[in-house]
Amino acid sequence: MTTLVLAGHGTRSARGEETVAGLCDLVRATRPGTRVEQAFLEISSPPLAGVLAGLTGPVVVVPLLLAGGYHVHVDLPSVMAAAGPDAVVASPLGPHPLLTGVLARRLAAAGLRTSDSVILGAAGSSDPAALADVRAAARLLSVRLARPVTAAFAAAGTPTVAETLERSRSGPAPRVALASYLLAPGFFQGRLEAAGADLVSQPLGVDADLAALIWTRFDQARRAAVAAGADRARRSLREMSRPA
Repeated sequence: MTTLVLAGHGTRSARGEETVAGLCDLVRATRPGTRVEQAFLEISSPPLAGVLAGLTGPVVVVPLLLAGGYHVHVDLPSVMAAAGPDAVVASPLGPHPLLTGVLARRLAAAGLRTSDSVILGAAGSSDPAALADVRAAARLLSVRLARPVTAAFAAAGTPTVAETLERSRSGPAPRVALASYLLAPGFFQGRLEAAGADLVSQPLGVDADLAALIWTRFDQARRAAVAAGADRARRSLREMSRPA
């Protein structure tokens, strides 16, 4: 049986760790026949490398990351290389329509009005591909809300949340809503809440659609691993059948 390992970023926020633990519990309850473990890439415990070292058999690591970036392209491959051939890593969670639905519900719960302008606020990254993922998520949310949505970043990346808020204030909308494109409470949620928007939604958090997306990434990675194994077997057979 294949084990699912949820790999969170890690946080110094107790509420953030509780949120990831709650999401892990929901994922486990959604498919009770599959073993589900929780790990982190940094700061929080247990570390991903340690969790993988204690597992046997096939493993799929689903990163609890909303976009690509350093952790996806550098940290994870390094840890996975030491984990052995039975461990594979899935794609990051975003962008995906299931996340769009969660974002829309969080905005509605925060009091979004049809006349509000909307900014999608993310932590950001120095990786252009990660920023492109966030902009793609903003486009999905724009279609869902039937209004423009601008991606902005609280740390690395442009435009910044502050710059985007300033531009939005000069537009026709009476209020500016900031949609939190974060998984859990913590440092960056605090930055979004202090930015000065008229309303800020809660992070994605523990949600059935998020759990469903995690299992989607798990199944995709498992199918890809099976297909890759079959391809290797076919190549090996061809090599063996060649005349000496």
